[in-house]
Amino acid sequence: MIDLKKTPWYLVPFAALWNLVVSIVGLTGRLVAVLLGLAFLILGVILTITVVGAILGIPLIIFGLLLMVRGLW
Repeated sequence: MIDLKKTPWYLVPFAALWNLVVSIVGLTGRLVAVLLGLAFLILGVILTITVVGAILGIPLIIFGLLLMVRGLW
């Protein structure tokens, strides 16, 4: 976990997102986290194909990639 008090103010959203990913991996386990990451990634790609869904699709892709990376390493 990243200490948000020592993080510069402009990096706080990224540190909070990483802390969320770490807590999900801690609760679900590595394999489930990788599968959830893959599901979020696929859902994000499907939403990004539609122009209106890109607003939600791109953050889902990023979140899915973070979950997969954290689950693998």
